[in-house]
Amino acid sequence: MIWRRLLVSSDSTIEDLHYTVQLAMGWEDLHLHHFIIHGKQYGITQPGGTLFDERANEVRLSTFGFREKEKFFYEYDFSISPVMGTWRYWWRHLIRVEAILTPVPKKIYPICTGGKGVCPPENCGGPWDFMKAREEFFIGDVIERLDSMLKKGKLDMSREEARELLTWLSVHQNHFDRQKVNQHLLQYANGGKESIRR
Repeated sequence: MIWRRLLVSSDSTIEDLHYTVQLAMGWEDLHLHHFIIHGKQYGITQPGGTLFDERANEVRLSTFGFREKEKFFYEYDFSISPVMGTWRYWWRHLIRVEAILTPVPKKIYPICTGGKGVCPPENCGGPWDFMKAREEFFIGDVIERLDSMLKKGKLDMSREEARELLTWLSVHQNHFDRQKVNQHLLQYANGGKESIRR
């Protein structure tokens, strides 16, 4: 199971929450997304995606009047299925409001306070394809291929194969780095959405 625990400010916007989830999961905002809150869709309008009634950078979380234990969804990486002509969703995140706390003065939000599991690679095709690829990229095979590249002097990180192998090596290690996530969240808090593309 992969999860993140985040502290966000109630004056954050839907746009802020989207980028916070992206950074906490380790993604780069390459796909369409939306939140489903109180039966309505919210998100940042992208070419080829949903047109939202309200601008994501104007809708504050405080307007929803969330209560503890309340839940809503964040769906990410979806497109029209060419066969069925319907939306196909790869990642569906359940977001639960665990607590409503008084903000700590001079503390910068958002903050990640916990998590587990390395996030699946951005373009791996959803949960089932992720599990299948994890079996195909067995840890022993990944290490053997990386070792072979090192011995041949061909471990060039600009090559797609080397980047893919290192990605799957980190997936198998399954170590969640909260400090790294918080560094990215702090960059976002200080610099906005430009910091999400690493």
